[in-house]
Amino acid sequence: MARLTVLDSERCIGCQCCVFACARRLGAVSVGSSCIGVRSAGGISRGFRVVVCRACSDPPCAKVCPEDALERRPGGGVVLVPERCIGCGLCREACVLGAVFWDARVNKPLICVHCGQCVRHCPYGVLGLTADREGATVGEGSDAAR
Repeated sequence: MARLTVLDSERCIGCQCCVFACARRLGAVSVGSSCIGVRSAGGISRGFRVVVCRACSDPPCAKVCPEDALERRPGGGVVLVPERCIGCGLCREACVLGAVFWDARVNKPLICVHCGQCVRHCPYGVLGLTADREGATVGEGSDAAR
């Protein structure tokens, strides 16, 4: 299975195209409704960092879920089973990367499914999809800035 990876964080200019692309996939138009985040690394001169699920092979978010609402994906990461989720937020607290985002409208986590929508909309090639744990690149962002 493919997994999302940050290819080159130095290229990120903070445009949030990836964030909006993810939100639109979910039927929203808000940075608060995305499974990926772009954060300042300490001001414009220090750049930005992309916060996204790194598809842990032993995900701490799944371990702490009392209802087993996060099922492990083949190749790493998790998939949310919304009907099982009780909205306790333990998964969010357990993610050391801060990559479990929250949908306040439904009181459930927003979990990256590694679909590549953000990759296709990043104009600077910051993100990519890899086919396996060894990192063979399947696809990269736009060639616009290369």
